[in-house]
Amino acid sequence: MKPNDKGTPLLDVRDLQVEFRTREGIAKAVNGVTYSVDAGETLAVLGESGSGKSVTAQAIMGILDTPPAAVTGGEILFQGRDLLTMGAEERRKIRGSKIAMIFQDALSSLNPVLSVGYQLGEMFVVHRGMSRKDAKAKAVELMERVKIPAAKERVGDYPHQFSGGMRQRIMIAMALALDPELIIADEPTTALDVTVQAQVMDLLAELQSESRMGLILITHDLGVVADVADRIAVMYAGRIVEKADVHEIYRAPAHPYTRGLLASIPRLDQKGQELYAIKGLPPNLLHLPSGCAFHPRCPQVQEVCLTDRPPLYEVTDDAGRPVEPRRESACHFWKETLEMSLREGGER
Repeated sequence: MKPNDKGTPLLDVRDLQVEFRTREGIAKAVNGVTYSVDAGETLAVLGESGSGKSVTAQAIMGILDTPPAAVTGGEILFQGRDLLTMGAEERRKIRGSKIAMIFQDALSSLNPVLSVGYQLGEMFVVHRGMSRKDAKAKAVELMERVKIPAAKERVGDYPHQFSGGMRQRIMIAMALALDPELIIADEPTTALDVTVQAQVMDLLAELQSESRMGLILITHDLGVVADVADRIAVMYAGRIVEKADVHEIYRAPAHPYTRGLLASIPRLDQKGQELYAIKGLPPNLLHLPSGCAFHPRCPQVQEVCLTDRPPLYEVTDDAGRPVEPRRESACHFWKETLEMSLREGGER
């Protein structure tokens, strides 16, 4: 594990707030997100489209389009230093060399008129001052590292000449080029078939174990993260609504939204039954509901949910002591939700 300065987390996001200023009004995309990642740890960030997962990642990377986006509050501490207060040049040096991102659509993220070897080598030319010849040799090494067959022969090929799974491996290679300490993988298995998804996730886990880098895995698919994540943060309407150890989330979620996400996963013992779906749609970020943003869709909604926005409550045991590993839920009735989940788990 790579040591962190002063014992701080590798990445520590604190009360991050991001909004988009549009003609229709102000869309509050991220509303006070707080999470941390240690070296060697995998944090999965889950939620439906529009929940703020990718916007949070873009704010960390410093690649938000401003305007219309604006970071209006919070801190993003990387090894104890706030990225939001850094100058543009200092931030640029960290991007790629210290923090890298794997984008979800490899075909649109890669330049179609440049060979993959040229694009991989560009990282070494720009950041390390290498010659094109040496950079090409490094590109071959990277392609071999992510297990692309016949890398020496294919280094001059173009993105369209690779399959979807191979293009995603190239994106992973690009992220790994400068040996970053943190990688953000934004929906890295989108549009890939199940077998290739598993291969990509296995590759990420293997590479992470080699270098002990931190990994933030952004996805809407709970099935993808079960075997690779250490902790899970569930997002809804720009907020984190539940944070817990991966095994605790799957065993007994403490928020109705997480319960709904888990219930929507197809199961072999429910063959032939109608697949569960959370009713309704995510809220319009221009006009967020009062109180708990999930209340219009929540099967457990009560009067207080309509008016009072729940904080992230710390989950405690019967004696009122915080449970270990620590977990939190932004639900006024987290205790009842957790008890319901435990009962249902025992009945299965």
